[in-house]
Amino acid sequence: MISLADAQARIRAALPPVGARTERVELAAALGLVLAGDVVAAESVPPFANTAMDGYAVQAGDTLTASPETPVRLHVVGELPAGTAPSRSVGRGEAIRIMTGAPMPEGADAVVMVERTQRDGDDGVLIDVMAAVGEHVRPAGGDVAPGDVVFAAGTVLHPAHLGVLASLDHQQVVVCAPARVAVLSTGDELVAHGPLAPGKIRDANRPMLGALVTEAGALPVDFGIARDDEALIRARIAEAVDSCDVLLTSGAVSVGDYDFVKVAIEALVAERGGSYEWQQVAIKPAKPLAFGTVRAADGRTVAVFGLPGNPVSSHVSFELFARPALRAIGGHGATAERPVVSVRAAEAFRRRPDGKLHLDRVTVTVGADGVLECRRSGFQASNVLSGMANANGLAMVADGDGVEAGATLPVMLLDTP
Repeated sequence: MISLADAQARIRAALPPVGARTERVELAAALGLVLAGDVVAAESVPPFANTAMDGYAVQAGDTLTASPETPVRLHVVGELPAGTAPSRSVGRGEAIRIMTGAPMPEGADAVVMVERTQRDGDDGVLIDVMAAVGEHVRPAGGDVAPGDVVFAAGTVLHPAHLGVLASLDHQQVVVCAPARVAVLSTGDELVAHGPLAPGKIRDANRPMLGALVTEAGALPVDFGIARDDEALIRARIAEAVDSCDVLLTSGAVSVGDYDFVKVAIEALVAERGGSYEWQQVAIKPAKPLAFGTVRAADGRTVAVFGLPGNPVSSHVSFELFARPALRAIGGHGATAERPVVSVRAAEAFRRRPDGKLHLDRVTVTVGADGVLECRRSGFQASNVLSGMANANGLAMVADGDGVEAGATLPVMLLDTP
């Protein structure tokens, strides 16, 4: 067996180059994607000086003596709502009623918020506070100036990024193309849906893995179910390699007589070029893992993951090996892997020494004292998917006898980007 860290390092070293494919997408479709190049501003944000408050645009020098006891009276010469260009300037002793976001009129250098004013007749306003130059004024280019690198290549686009890009009239952006991921289940025992004949079970892995691929920011392509036939599995894998960037299979990667996935990958690597390893990783669940890279017909390097067939093992294997790869291919360098944090055990996590890292499915919550704590989310057998469904973390219980309640242990959080 090899360690988890060793297996992950081997996969990282064999992956296709990050950002190998880029594409231009509409801004509305860019959420969660990664910029493939710097975005440089061609204009200012905001494009003009404007007021941050409802109030009065004034010359600050006219308010030097203003106080609640002795307010200053200014002559109101107009009103300026947002979206309207100023039609006149502000002179000495004058003020213009102005609404939030409206352009600052020429001559005015400050805004007095309306709460510090009182109208005095039809054409006057009393101001009871001294205004400072620039007060409540948003300068042109105060957020972004022409020539600024607004966002650097590698930035993951969140909603606020899209707002900034829209303010600069970037209706399209060039991003690292999300990986196209073929998802293939294998096994004579599997059916997609409907009544079950004797010996048959419904395929849970393919819908689950497709959803995990989507959650990882990649694009799943459903390759259905392949029965346990070496030639058929090899043909389906070849088809997936030629049309996608990554292939995920589930089942047929252990040491059984009908475990043809690893045989098929080996044969394709020998025929087309690439690399292949069948690994026994020192973890429980998800010990068996087939991983390789296969040359596609167009010369691309395609990563192939043969995940275990038991659904919990398949899910855990995806989280540990395939998900970081998909994120890395899509440009998510710093956020390719889930965060691992120290969490207090709310119950004892006992186990027997077996040379493996145990990955217990857990529910992480905030304890009464504000500290993160975890407990097992259900039965831990590798075929019990309901426990996985109730989990939001994987507790990493090191080889040995486990930990007692109250001790801390590392937990990989599953409900984070």
